[in-house]
Amino acid sequence: MYSILRSAITWLLATSPILAIGASLQQVTEDIGPNPRKVGFYIYVPDKLAAKPPILVNPHWCHGDAKACYSGSQYATLASKYGFIVIYPDSPNTADKCWDVSSNDTLTHDAGGDSLGIASMVRWTLKKYNGDSSRVFVTGVSSGAMMTSVLLGAYPDLFAAGSAFSGVPYGCFAGNGYGVWSDACATGKVKKTGAEWAALVKAGYPDYTGWRPKVQIFHGTNDEVLNYTDFEEEIKEWTSVFGFSETPTNSTPNTPVSGWTRTVYGDDNWFQAYSAAGVSHNIQNQENTAMEWFDLTCTSDDCFKWGQGGAP
Repeated sequence: MYSILRSAITWLLATSPILAIGASLQQVTEDIGPNPRKVGFYIYVPDKLAAKPPILVNPHWCHGDAKACYSGSQYATLASKYGFIVIYPDSPNTADKCWDVSSNDTLTHDAGGDSLGIASMVRWTLKKYNGDSSRVFVTGVSSGAMMTSVLLGAYPDLFAAGSAFSGVPYGCFAGNGYGVWSDACATGKVKKTGAEWAALVKAGYPDYTGWRPKVQIFHGTNDEVLNYTDFEEEIKEWTSVFGFSETPTNSTPNTPVSGWTRTVYGDDNWFQAYSAAGVSHNIQNQENTAMEWFDLTCTSDDCFKWGQGGAP
């Protein structure tokens, strides 16, 4: 039906990390709780875990899978170094392996869809490994970035922060079905006010009144698959959710690499947006930047904790 990040797969596999001997990617087949779409569950548990390990969820791109996502980034290697757990969900959509980011089920807290299966993975992992429920994070590229936004919007009680590379606003792909491709959203034709976008996010979990997860987004100005307009709409969405001005509090050029510009919104650094000049949809993953955002290199008792400070 469509192809997202097809060219990125070659690049990702070419940059595969050399993983530590011992721990390896494992498939979980036991009952984990509600998983109506039968999303595949793969997990990387390092040999040496933190006492209360943080959890990072890393959904793959379209035409990818959990194994390619595992081998295509440094997160498993970093998990072995810092003692956190990585969950690699696997899309049940055999046609193109894209995520369900369209159905009302997936966009609604505990209603169903792919997002509920992933939420069940997190809850199961927290219980089995005595995980730190205040340090659960999610990051993905393209379709994985879309799922990142879905999880942050529909499960703000579960995730502390997210980092999305080349995605779209939460709810932008909303449609009737589990595998809907929204050409209007992809080409940047879906535009709303910040308040309208925020209303969609809040409708994902209407009874929720707690702290919202931190959000970090990246987008190339020459994205040929998901128009750069989607990045601008994401900024409108999340600043409105947080109650921030759409005017950034500061802007830093050439961060984290030359030609990329970081803008920060709000006084508490709860939302960051990175514009990558001249970059296509095949955006380079920035593991170190995401790790810093999640404070995942911290192994003390004074690490980032969800709900302590930041935007309500």
